[in-house]
Amino acid sequence: MKSLSLPDIYRSTNLNTIGMWEDNAGIGKIREENYYDPVKHALATGIKPPVPCSVSQLIDELNELTKGDPLADILPAHSFHFTFLPLTLPLYEANERLPTKVEQLKKIWAAYHSKRIAIGNLRLIALPSQLLLAGIPDEPAIAMRQSFCEKILESDWKDELLMRHGSSPLPAPFWHSTILRYSAAFIPATVREFFLERQEIDYGDGVGELTLARINYNWEKFYPLEV
Repeated sequence: MKSLSLPDIYRSTNLNTIGMWEDNAGIGKIREENYYDPVKHALATGIKPPVPCSVSQLIDELNELTKGDPLADILPAHSFHFTFLPLTLPLYEANERLPTKVEQLKKIWAAYHSKRIAIGNLRLIALPSQLLLAGIPDEPAIAMRQSFCEKILESDWKDELLMRHGSSPLPAPFWHSTILRYSAAFIPATVREFFLERQEIDYGDGVGELTLARINYNWEKFYPLEV
């Protein structure tokens, strides 16, 4: 995925979502299941950059806007992250020992571990029931992710990777952090307006060192693996 095409992809995503919102004024059906298992852990690679002041303020504003709404799940500021490549679904209990083949994964990851990547021009991207903060990665990050993805597909972790991505492209085109998950078909009117007022704001960039970690769905639980 060339980084130059990402602005068009993000713009198209927003336009498609706005169109769906216009056809559906309410929140629609409430979800009966979580987006991801709230307790089990997954394996993923990514960065946890310092939180820009603009992003911290954005999260504070979202928390204030949705205060008291049990359907709104806002990313804690201290969990701010960008996934490089998610590797598994939430498969592991909190204290469960990882399979022995994790050693193979660590060996593959060693070539990427601690490399710095940057994701700039962070903007709000809307999905029908979620808000993302997504940006444009630097060219080395794009090449590294493609390379790492190909190596995992040739490894004993291929099935886990394919299960995690389902029918989505591999690797997924977005470089993002999900800052709001809403447990209904659509986010409410107040949050839609919040997005529309801020969709052109540049929230800066995220720069950090790549890490392989055991994480929960929103990275609030974050346990780096020694490589």
